Amino acid sequence: MAGRSIEIILSRQLADCLNVPVFIVDPEGNLLFYNAAAEGLLGRRFEDTGEMPMEMWSTAFHPTDENGKSIPPNELPLVNATKNQVPSHKSFWLRSLDGKSHNVTVMAIPIVGRSQEFVGAMAIFWANTTKA
Repeated sequence: MAGRSIEIILSRQLADCLNVPVFIVDPEGNLLFYNAAAEGLLGRRFEDTGEMPMEMWSTAFHPTDENGKSIPPNELPLVNATKNQVPSHKSFWLRSLDGKSHNVTVMAIPIVGRSQEFVGAMAIFWANTTKA
């Protein structure tokens, strides 16, 4: 994370301490990091995927609605938080890189530096569970 803003560095440190999946992107939407909890959800370690452009990560995990219809990247919370610099959330299905489907809710928030400059965004995921 050399050359990154202190807010992004601190966000990554926070993500490392959380047991919920977290994505962190830069102002252009390039994926900078996802934590160990996200590795389990996505089916691949961050060390194996590395940083990814928005065009890649926004489709790689095959986000779909409850009917199996693909969700366009612009409707994903992290894309919205990045492009519009506003908080966003949504529930949807994603397919991990190891082929497993997960029903998740995602909350994404912009990260703004002390100088009020937009420095990126963070998404927090949690699995939706239903009681029988």
